[in-house]
Amino acid sequence: MQDTNAPVILKREFSQAAEGGWMSALPASTPAATRSVERFRNRTLTFFPAEMMSTLYRRRGPITVVGPFTFLLGPEANRFILANPELFSWRKAFQAFIPVSGESALIVSDGAAHRRMRRILQPLFHRRQIERHLAVIAENADVVIDQWRPGQRIEVFQAFRSALRRATIDSLCGQEMARDTPFISEHIQDSLDLARSGLPQVAVWNRRLSTPQSRRAMAGMRKIDARVYAEIDRLRRDGGDEDNTFLATLVHGADGSGEPLSDKEIRDQVVNVIQAEETTHPVLAWAIYGMLTGPGVWDRAAAEVREVLGDRRPEAADLKRLTYLNGVVHETLRLYSPSGMSLRHVAQDFEFAGRRVKQGSTLIFSPYITHRSPEAWPEPLAFRPQRWDPAEPGYRIRGTDEYLPFIPGPHRCLGAELAKIEITVMLARLLSRSSLHLPDQRPIRMASLPVMHPAHGIQVDVLDCLGCDENSVQSRPRHR
Repeated sequence: MQDTNAPVILKREFSQAAEGGWMSALPASTPAATRSVERFRNRTLTFFPAEMMSTLYRRRGPITVVGPFTFLLGPEANRFILANPELFSWRKAFQAFIPVSGESALIVSDGAAHRRMRRILQPLFHRRQIERHLAVIAENADVVIDQWRPGQRIEVFQAFRSALRRATIDSLCGQEMARDTPFISEHIQDSLDLARSGLPQVAVWNRRLSTPQSRRAMAGMRKIDARVYAEIDRLRRDGGDEDNTFLATLVHGADGSGEPLSDKEIRDQVVNVIQAEETTHPVLAWAIYGMLTGPGVWDRAAAEVREVLGDRRPEAADLKRLTYLNGVVHETLRLYSPSGMSLRHVAQDFEFAGRRVKQGSTLIFSPYITHRSPEAWPEPLAFRPQRWDPAEPGYRIRGTDEYLPFIPGPHRCLGAELAKIEITVMLARLLSRSSLHLPDQRPIRMASLPVMHPAHGIQVDVLDCLGCDENSVQSRPRHR
């Protein structure tokens, strides 16, 4: 059932978020001749810890052992890891996340338990299922853009963070849960910050020492759990759900043996997909950065959107026609992957490249290293969306050893298609409705592994905005 008050509710939520600091007035001088000031133009950002791994790779080849950590880096290493999943354990690698994600969450499951849950969940993330929610995704983007006006400075990382989270919750859990997105965002953030505070071992010690960060994270998760269990109870009590969402399907469905999922299993999957959204909005912010700093990229993408869509929202049939915009998304996933590195626990001894790796080691591999390797990619640091166009000279289909933003294999992220569609649709609305410029600001830098996000956000100037709200409470007169 469509909530007729949804646009009003969305606008109220994002207006409140804007008051938190992602809108400000534009300084007096705003150049419009280019999309970026000189210092950022044609500049792909690097991340120092990942560059240290890159140095190891260049100097020592595909394998380096440092104490309990074994680095397997580059395409050859990726092929080995993906071809031998039985050598590794996900659960032991990510066991620090169990108190937050839950015992049965996909990210912390292996073997038969993982295969059972994946069989249940995978059909719910089929592209045709996701495409049913394009209007929801576009609407959430539009509500953010509605509040802009020419002359404002916007911090796009935070601006679209709320939009993506609400779109994800609405698409997967329904409008009842989506109305509580501000509550969920407030109480889930500490657990997300804890998870990205470093290697999982850091999270383990945070919990063992009962640090303030760990206590806040667990207190927040208890509030999230209460809300999720209340929604599960509502769906069980009221029978069918007209939204026919991911959550409703889990509540009313069963596994292959006909056994229904327990409330705890459902809770774990719901929390896991909400947490996984944390990897999507940094990619959207980096895509905006790439389009504004790459010569001609924004204007070429905007021209394609106008040609294919005009000023309407994209529909499922349109997505494949946005060839260059899809290239923008793929190129962003290459240079700013959702997972800059990933871990495995070594479950049994093995040999690779003449070196023996012992059971119990922590294995580290890195899409960041592979995606920026000149042996795999011509001009690896250039943001070139056209390299993904089959009509371009030199185009070739990439194997999973060279391009692995969502870590392929038995544990490939189920939400990969959802993430790509959300980013594509929101970028299409942004390009259709606005003209932006990247101004001078404090250094834009990457922070955190495994999810690389903008440390201080990304400020952009709004040069033009189609159909924006001139009466928005956040609007300010343009400085001249």
